[in-house]
Amino acid sequence: MTIKEYSFEKLTVWNEIRDLIRLIYSLTSIFPIEEKFGISNQMRRSAISIGSNLAEGSSKKSSKDQSRFYNISYSSLLELLSQTIVCKDLNYIDEEKYFAIRNSIQSISYKLNSLRNKATEKANIDNSNFK
Repeated sequence: MTIKEYSFEKLTVWNEIRDLIRLIYSLTSIFPIEEKFGISNQMRRSAISIGSNLAEGSSKKSSKDQSRFYNISYSSLLELLSQTIVCKDLNYIDEEKYFAIRNSIQSISYKLNSLRNKATEKANIDNSNFK
């Protein structure tokens, strides 16, 4: 049986996001129990949102819609960065894990920005054709 591969699955950034999600789930699983429904849950939701919005954006027909979902994905990425900084401040993660997450976020942010910018440029070109 052949399984269809969707466009977002072919993106390098998608695989980087999957790696980041696994890292976040692994790290948050050892956070204090009182954080189970606090920062652990928020970080997991942010990480999942990055990939989910990338996938949803890739399915949109209009470049404007694609750009909007890539922007939401990017916003979730920065939300995760903020949460990671707080975790370091609270000593839930050490320097090594902090920098591993931060480096992953930096790499993903460049790629998401590129996707968002390309979609925005295309949307602007498409809109100028209607004037």
